[in-house]
Amino acid sequence: MKRREFVLGAVAVNFPFAARAQQPSMPTVGFLGAPSAGTYGRYVAAIHQGLKEAGFVEGQNVRFEYRWAEGHYERLPALAAELVSRKISVIVPIGGAPSTVAAKAATSSIPIVFTMLADPLELGLVSSFNRPGGNLTGIATMGVELEVKRLELLREAVPTAKLIAMLVNSGNAHANVQVREVQKTAQAIGQQIVILRAGTESELEAAFASMVKEGAGALLVGSDTFFTSKPLLFVLLTARHSIPAIYPWRSHVDAGGLMSYGANLLESYHQAGTYAGRILGGAKPADLPILEPTTFELVINLQSAKAIGLTIPASLRARADEVIE
Repeated sequence: MKRREFVLGAVAVNFPFAARAQQPSMPTVGFLGAPSAGTYGRYVAAIHQGLKEAGFVEGQNVRFEYRWAEGHYERLPALAAELVSRKISVIVPIGGAPSTVAAKAATSSIPIVFTMLADPLELGLVSSFNRPGGNLTGIATMGVELEVKRLELLREAVPTAKLIAMLVNSGNAHANVQVREVQKTAQAIGQQIVILRAGTESELEAAFASMVKEGAGALLVGSDTFFTSKPLLFVLLTARHSIPAIYPWRSHVDAGGLMSYGANLLESYHQAGTYAGRILGGAKPADLPILEPTTFELVINLQSAKAIGLTIPASLRARADEVIE
């Protein structure tokens, strides 16, 4: 299994809040972001690139509007309503389930193209993968199945961990599903699990303090936009407390984290941009099947392992798609 390369061209990413002058006939793509603009700039650039490849370039034949919740998920419904009032042509949620659920609640007519680490069927967003029905389609990376796989990989990397902590964000509509499936797997294999929750930086620091107090030997980081946007904070906290952690995103490993297993998030957002372009060109979201990644990558940072006194088993290193020496 080889990691697929994704290269973005030089795409200018701007995040204007107010509407700019436009020709009435020019379609508008509305971006509904759960995180802050700065932390997700490269993912927005990937969407831009997908739109460009579909024939839509900002300022030429399409315009963009952005709304960012800055990690405060409770703001998303109002921001989604603002976009709907702007006569948006298509909404592209950024940040997975929280922004997608808010967009869906705000409109049943404007097309929505999502990217999420969750099952849209489980969340009641679509009728099926082949023919979603309604006004939603997009890319689903099936996060629950991957959470279970990450638990297995973490146990292999840290076989001495009698207690493993799982971190989720209660503000995420998908959190309870993640917890349920991981607890079910943990019970089947005899692994003790403690569930911790955080939705702010202060809560994240408190969660790590709780891990130490509980005696957790490793950490499974759940799929969540807020967590995605804080790679350096996670690296700092795991190093400070010497806690081995596995993430859904390689960006955290690139920043100095220990391990990640998941799909290429940049590629998923690029595909979302392509889908948005197809809809602007006349396709209906109900007829566009939901896409699922076919390639997943395991990335291990041996420098990070050494820093916390952990030896990664040779069998696990051999299966990694990339090992950072």
